[in-house]
Amino acid sequence: MSVTKRFFVAAIAVIGLILPAGLAAAQERLDLVATTGMIADAARNVGGDLVEVRALMGPGVDPHAYRQTRSDIVAMANADLVLWNGLYLEAQLEEFLLDLGQDKPVVAVAEDVPENLLIGSEDYEGRYDPHLWMNPNLWARVVVNVRDSLIEVHPEGEESFTANAEAYLETLRELARYTTDVLSSVPAESRILLTSHDAFNYFGNAYGFEVVGIQGISTESEAGLKRIRELVDMLIARDIRAVFVETSVSDRNIRALVEGAQARGHEVVIGGELYSDAMGESGTYEGTYVGMIDSNATTIARALGGEAPAAGMQGLLN
Repeated sequence: MSVTKRFFVAAIAVIGLILPAGLAAAQERLDLVATTGMIADAARNVGGDLVEVRALMGPGVDPHAYRQTRSDIVAMANADLVLWNGLYLEAQLEEFLLDLGQDKPVVAVAEDVPENLLIGSEDYEGRYDPHLWMNPNLWARVVVNVRDSLIEVHPEGEESFTANAEAYLETLRELARYTTDVLSSVPAESRILLTSHDAFNYFGNAYGFEVVGIQGISTESEAGLKRIRELVDMLIARDIRAVFVETSVSDRNIRALVEGAQARGHEVVIGGELYSDAMGESGTYEGTYVGMIDSNATTIARALGGEAPAAGMQGLLN
């Protein structure tokens, strides 16, 4: 038995909160746990009234560095289904989730996406960039995997899950059309997206942007002074006037970049705040997947010289 497995068993024994056998199955709603807000949002949209969903990682939380708490362990042990991204997004949780999967349904919903659609990771050899949600058309494939996982656990809900999924997929198709329209309005020479870390590679592929991250795909990598100097040189040489901060990553490196450029007489502004590894506050439009991507596309387009309505696709942006 691995160290993680022993910790899991011991924690459940100590806390003593695991449901009696058969009780979870008797509940009217399926009890789901999702690691990220994006997966939880997909599960709520597909599951509808048949599911109760808890997201482990809320607004502003970095999934690359997140470690499970005792309450997380209890929630996952009690759940009928645990959904996680995979592709090494939840790096610190991976061993635990793989161990848990020996005892209950635990599904890495991004790992069934065909390899030819994935981008290799520069941080980890043999792994892929996990940030699929940055392209709504790719994320639609993950939504289908969420649907299939729900049907597998609760076949009686297949008709409802299928109908809900199709309605949600149509919303994602609408989102893809909107983002394509507003981002294509950015002048070609201005399609350079510089952010805190490499979370936007799928975005770049989808919309024809060159993407530059100060840190790598994982926020665990560090950006040194040499990297900052190289990027200041790039800002000046290519006359880049706007860079972006992320809600789930410290803005320290971006602000150092701006100050470094200004010290050399090049004015660059922070073009806005982007949602990268986490959605916005619960109960807000930006706290949904659609709102998150709408906000990102609208912010980027407007900051880089494109045309987009200030309130976004549905007129709901703050």
